[in-house]
Formats: sequence, C-alpha cells, structure tokens
Amino acid sequence: MLAAAAWLDQHKEQINKLNVFPVPDGDTGTNMAATMRSATNAIADLTDTNVSVVANKLSEGAIRGARGNSGVILSQILRGIAVSLDKKATFTAQEFAAALQNAAQNAYRAVIKPVEGTILTVIRESAEAAKAAAGRANCDLVALMQEVVTKARQTVANTPELLPLLKQAGVVDAGGQGLTTLFEGFLRYTRGEATNVPARTVELDLEEVHRGAVSVDEEFGYEVVFLLHGEKLDLESIRNTIVEMGGVSTVVAGDETLIKVHTHTLTPGKILDYGVGLGSLEDINIENLQAQSLRYAAASAAERGVADTSTAKAGAIAQGDPTSRRLAQLVPPVGDVATVAVVSGPGFEHVFGSLNVNAIVSGGQTMNPSTQELLDAVNSVPASKVILLPNNSNIIMSARQVKELTQKDVRVIPTRSMPQGIAALMAFNFDQDFDTNEQHMNAAINAIVTGEITTAVRDAEIDGVTARTGDTIGLVNDVLVASGTDPKAVLRQTLEKMGAGEREVITLYYGEGVTTAEAQKTAQEIQEWFPEPQVEVVDGGQPHYTYVISAE
Repeated sequence: MLAAAAWLDQHKEQINKLNVFPVPDGDTGTNMAATMRSATNAIADLTDTNVSVVANKLSEGAIRGARGNSGVILSQILRGIAVSLDKKATFTAQEFAAALQNAAQNAYRAVIKPVEGTILTVIRESAEAAKAAAGRANCDLVALMQEVVTKARQTVANTPELLPLLKQAGVVDAGGQGLTTLFEGFLRYTRGEATNVPARTVELDLEEVHRGAVSVDEEFGYEVVFLLHGEKLDLESIRNTIVEMGGVSTVVAGDETLIKVHTHTLTPGKILDYGVGLGSLEDINIENLQAQSLRYAAASAAERGVADTSTAKAGAIAQGDPTSRRLAQLVPPVGDVATVAVVSGPGFEHVFGSLNVNAIVSGGQTMNPSTQELLDAVNSVPASKVILLPNNSNIIMSARQVKELTQKDVRVIPTRSMPQGIAALMAFNFDQDFDTNEQHMNAAINAIVTGEITTAVRDAEIDGVTARTGDTIGLVNDVLVASGTDPKAVLRQTLEKMGAGEREVITLYYGEGVTTAEAQKTAQEIQEWFPEPQVEVVDGGQPHYTYVISAE
C-alpha cells in the first residue's frame, strides 16, 4: 500500500488533467493522493505486520484525511477491505479478492445516488475480475492483481460510454484512473518492480514482511511552504528541480510572477536557497514533520480521554500546527447548537462572522479540507449539537463522514456554494429547536441560485459550451453556461442563465484582484441590464473567482 500510494502521488498531475470542468478546483489526483498520504502516514511507523492491524490503521487514516468526493469514496474502499480482513494475521489471494468485493459494496453504500462511469464502476468491475481470478487453480496475489489491473484499465477506458459528460469532454473518469493507478502501484511492488516510496514512508522487503522481521528507522523531514515572487517563473522547471533536490509531495502552483511552493524535504535550507535564487520569498513556513506527528498523536490521545483536549489543541496552536491554523473559532454558541462553515476569502469570512457562525474552516475550490479538519472544527466548538455547512459540492461527502467520527449530533446542510451557506445561516433561529432549524436551512438553500465567473484552466466542450484555456467562463449552480474572451459578455450571459431579471436581489461578491471601484462599476452595469432586482456589492476576497454571484 505504501508503494501504491507512492505510484499515485507520482501520477496525480496526469490524473488532475482528466477533470471534466475547466475550473480551478480541488483536483481529483491531488485529493486522492492527499487521502492516501493520510492513510500511509497512519502505518508508516508500524513494525506489526498483522494484516488486520495494518488494514484498520490504513482505513482510519484515509477516513480522517479524506479530501473531496474521490477521496471519500477511496476511504470507503479501504474501509471495506479492512472490514473483510479483520482479525486476519495474513491473507490469501482468495481472501483479498473477497475484500475487494466488500470494498465495492462499501463504496456504493457511501454514495446517495451512485453514478456509473465513475470510480464506483471501476472498483465493482475490478472486484468481479478478482473473484473470477481467485477461482482458478494456483492463483497467487501477483496473478490476482494482474487481472485486477487489466480489468480496471479496460473499465476506465469505457467510462466515456457510460457517462456522456466524459465523452463530451473527451476524457476518462479521473477517480477511476486514480484507483487504477493505485492498483498498478500495488501490482508493481508485488512483482518486485521499482517504486519511489516517499521519504515519509518506508520501503519493505516482501520476504522480510512475510517473516515479520522488518524494523525501520523512519525519516520524517520537514514540510516547507513559501510564496515566491519573480519574473517569468517556470512552474514545471521549478517543480522538477525541487523533486530532484529530494523534495517529495511537491506542489508548485501559480503563474509567471507569483507561485506557492509546498514540499517535504530533509534539507529545507537547500530548497529555500534555490527559491531565493529565483526571486523574493515571503510567508515562509517550515514544520518539523516528526514533531507534527507527535503533536497529532498527542491530540489523538486527548480525544480518547488520555489527556485534556483543550490543552493539546492549545499546545498545537502555540507551536504553529498547520491544521490548527486552518480553524478560526469566531463566537461562542448560544445554547447547545453551534454552526461550522467552510469559507474561502477574507471578505466571505467577515460575512459569515457577522452571521454569528461559531467556527470557520478555511477552504473551498483548490483547497478541499479533509474530514479530519472538519472534525477538529466540530469538536472545537463547546456545543453538543453542530450544524456543518460545507459550502462546496466537492466537500459535502467529506462533511458527512464527520458524523461517524464524533459523539456530537452533527447535521450537514448540503450547501454547494458560499451564497447558499449565507442563506442557510440567515434562516437559522436560536429560538427554534435543532430539527426545525435543519428543515428551515435546507429550504433556504433551495431558493438561491449561484453564479461564478472565473478563468478556464484547460480546454473543454461541455453541453455545447466550448471553453479554451484562458477564456472567461461562467457557471450556474456548478454547470458551465458561458465562455468567451469578453468578460462583460460572459458575465451578462451567466446572469441571464441565472434568471436575474426575475430575481429580487442580486449580490455581487468580488474576489481578490478586483478593486471596489471595479466591482461598483460592474454592479451599475448589471443594474442597467436588469432594472428590476436590487443589486448589492460585497467584498468576498475569494481566490480564483473574479465574481461569485447570488440571486434570490
């Protein structure tokens, strides 16, 4: 599994390129790799090779670290495997085939409305191939996984025939390809082929694992994050150079003048020296991953009642734990009900704070928080009942996993955008009981239409709308509706698709990089196009999206 995770991490960018919509998003490859990294971190220091122990720790790590819909489904696949292998010290190829069947069933149960042509189809048909292979004489794990990988590849290739949206976009399913990549890494390792296991994990010799004789000194290294300002910065070249310098889990994102770098390394000084040679650095953050791991262990022990949770969390914040930094508790709850929201942008954070949200988790597009981060937020508020607002369609599944990990009564309002989250909070009434508030908040989000204006990050043709890289594009409730080189024309087309002329209030949330004067001028133009509704302007400060528009 360590090798499988490493193989996925090496191929995550290729998987990201398979995403259908050309919007800046928490990409599938990145989310699945992050989920697997959380899973393998849970087993990296194990000396116990008991299958049940390893599988259960993998599952727990994946569930807590699940990011995005694909990450949540992957965590449920690992959970199905763990349940099937429970109480087993070792397993046969036949038993692993049965575990994959259980994994497929568990994955389907995790999705309210399963869709074929996705990762679900890939795990189901792969499990069926495993079952058929296991019935043959002398089937070992290598032969079994060969059949699984072959079938997974065939199924992924067929996903466009099952899901018209994929066929329109000319891609296969990204989640299915991610799972296939994991299977490939698993197979490569069992066949003795080379895999580059990250420094945080350990490469185990199969024969020694079978003998139970493995003992490893683990290298943790440092997490290095910084912003780099420069001119004509080459993202691909910078990423490759950092990887060659020993950086793992490396992410380099941005443009020619400003990029953000994230990597894990044993030599942070070398990475920083390289960055200084390219331009100026700011927001430098270096974390000792071993110390971070110990803090995480202390927090986990606190949750189990071993130590005081508030003390552990205070210590983590004092030492700069990045997970703790993502959480901002705003106001104490009134009574026994608290609200937690996922929010992106300082302006939106101010809006949610003004509506008395009790805690905010920073995140959204391109930065999907993990289930663990959402769980931390829920556990941080001093209330026994919590309403959780994911505010993004790719975070809803992660939010729903929180209910299984806490003793608190958690209700997830399936908000798909921050305007829906705002509408839900406005419907919250401290004088109403928990169930009534849940009903009113669910009703309120259905009255909101959300529009988004951003820039296409890849070429795509979806539902008759053609977008080219760099075009301005408009989405309505996550559906691509307009594209072009004229931002004003795209904005007007998007508003028309939102039915702006028949709405009462249009709220224009402007993002980072847009001045107040520019937003006010845009609002005046909207008022001229659509005289009936009231047009309001609010600083959202959201990244990547020029405007987020609420119509009610």
